Amino acid sequence: FHIDAMTVHLVRRANKFDVIVTENMFGDILSDLAGEVAGSLGIAPSINSSDTHAMAQASHGSAPDIAGKNIANPIAMILSSAMLLRWLGAKFDDEKVLQAAELVEKAIEATVLDGTTTKDMGGTAGTSDFADAVATRVTTVAHV
Repeated sequence: FHIDAMTVHLVRRANKFDVIVTENMFGDILSDLAGEVAGSLGIAPSINSSDTHAMAQASHGSAPDIAGKNIANPIAMILSSAMLLRWLGAKFDDEKVLQAAELVEKAIEATVLDGTTTKDMGGTAGTSDFADAVATRVTTVAHV
């Protein structure tokens, strides 16, 4: 698709896309749009990978305008880390690492479903409160 048409496709039928391959500039635009369509740029994870290397990062970047204010949504970074765990688990055929990725993803989902969300998602939790809730959930589920 041309980039302008792709933005329309994402807005109208984002659920029809799983992976979109594009150049960096267009990928940056589309990933920001997809994050907002999903509910918040703060929930959009990202991983850059090849056959030999991988790097996880939140698709929104470092957000220096809100650094240190305890208002950033940590979901994107936590899920980016889970994506990196999935990449590592697949690369090294390590089931425990794959299970760790799934545990982190489920902890995020359960935390949000329990009603703990940051302001960008309509909640009141700060960055550290949300992260603490996820960490508690990971610890609780891991010991069950």
